[in-house]
Amino acid sequence: MFVRFLINIVKYSRSEGRVQQVKELLKTVGFVVIFTLFLLLLRQYVFTPVIVKGDSMDPTLHDGERVIALKNTEIERFDIITFEAPDEAGKNYIKRVIGLPGDQVSYQNDTLYINGQAYDEPYLDEFKAAVTDGFPVTSDFDMGLFGVEVIPEGQILVLGDNRRISKDSRQLGLIDEATILGDVKFVFWPIADFGLLGKE
Repeated sequence: MFVRFLINIVKYSRSEGRVQQVKELLKTVGFVVIFTLFLLLLRQYVFTPVIVKGDSMDPTLHDGERVIALKNTEIERFDIITFEAPDEAGKNYIKRVIGLPGDQVSYQNDTLYINGQAYDEPYLDEFKAAVTDGFPVTSDFDMGLFGVEVIPEGQILVLGDNRRISKDSRQLGLIDEATILGDVKFVFWPIADFGLLGKE
């Protein structure tokens, strides 16, 4: 079909004598093709757009938001990632990385401990301030939940920011690093939420 299109252009140029117009048209077509290939390569190897579904990452990310996840980046603690759902084929989840390989993670009295050291979670401050029922945002747990003393190589522990409703490592188990699809860095829709995502 594309070849036929080019043949028709050549015939048109000969019959009408409009060589310059045909050259400009071919340049435009070439640019569009190259630009499309460039975008497809970026989409395949550099980034992927993701739609947030559900409320498990509230208040950081909201249902229906569109975000950009970078591929092939080094994942760090407290990054937000998207990964293949281990419990449902064809579905992806968005969660926050809490524990890395070699870490010993626990929660006690709504406080995160990693390798015995307490960590602040400023991304939960808004949620904690809104809680008035006296119950913790994150219920107590330790590595006994996963049957290991530390997170094994090749796995991570993830939690949703909306701890009370999130389906995450507490139900799914530790996540294989090989299933990570991207590191969520940027919200591009809606415009009101446009901007980079931090770790706070």
